[in-house]
Amino acid sequence: MKVIIHGGFFSESSTNAETKLAKQKALERIVKQSYTFLKMHSALETVAFAVSQLEDDELFNAGIGSQIQSDGKIRMSAALMDGTTQKMSGVINIEDVKNPIQVAVKLLDYDDKVLGGEGATEFARKNGFDVYLTEIPQRRAEYEDKLKATGTGTVGCVALDNNGRLAVATSTGGKGFEIPGRISDSATVAGNYANAFCGVSLTGVGEDIVSNATAAKIVTRVTDGFTIKDAFDKTFAELKEIDGFAGAIAIDNKGNMYHQDSYPSMVFASFDGENFEVFE
Repeated sequence: MKVIIHGGFFSESSTNAETKLAKQKALERIVKQSYTFLKMHSALETVAFAVSQLEDDELFNAGIGSQIQSDGKIRMSAALMDGTTQKMSGVINIEDVKNPIQVAVKLLDYDDKVLGGEGATEFARKNGFDVYLTEIPQRRAEYEDKLKATGTGTVGCVALDNNGRLAVATSTGGKGFEIPGRISDSATVAGNYANAFCGVSLTGVGEDIVSNATAAKIVTRVTDGFTIKDAFDKTFAELKEIDGFAGAIAIDNKGNMYHQDSYPSMVFASFDGENFEVFE
């Protein structure tokens, strides 16, 4: 059993020691809570649990604390994928929901598994997700001051359970100040992908991740016999060719955990019951 989580890129804590420490403590708490949860639950249930915890923490740009778009509104995206069934579900540009990842979980039971905009929000309301305003004062201040330095945050989790099943979940509050209607990578197979061999969650510049098909490439290469390291190295080399910017976490079906980013600034933590690692 193993869990790895990430809390996004372009961290405010690069210049704020207090925020850096708070994020490290939050990541440690969430990854260890998620490991405990994994002991009695599936990988799929665990990634949804972990990402919900990250969405509930205003230190991270997902759920509470999401970035504000150029028209002053918050729109969020989230997805999860079951590596065993190869089913993925997600929401794109959903509004006024506390935990977008839980709406994605609900959609797994429907034929139409990815909903966007008003349709996603209406589906949430019809299925018992109450109106919840996720804006925090810090994001409003950033919006009003037109600060863009904190803008490519995403959260994610990959888990491997006792039965060898893999799952992945990813959630984002966007990059901030984007054109309304902009689609990120988080609810696509470029940013969130898993099968029976590997699961990968991405953060970074969504347009770069989509252009590179990053998560799907890594998982496909592991499936075809690459080591997880070699799959990452080749895919990130291709990302570099287009001047792409991203970070990724992964676990393969042998229990190997891996992470890589374009620059050493991705926030992540991992735990396997004995070994804990955190980087910010």
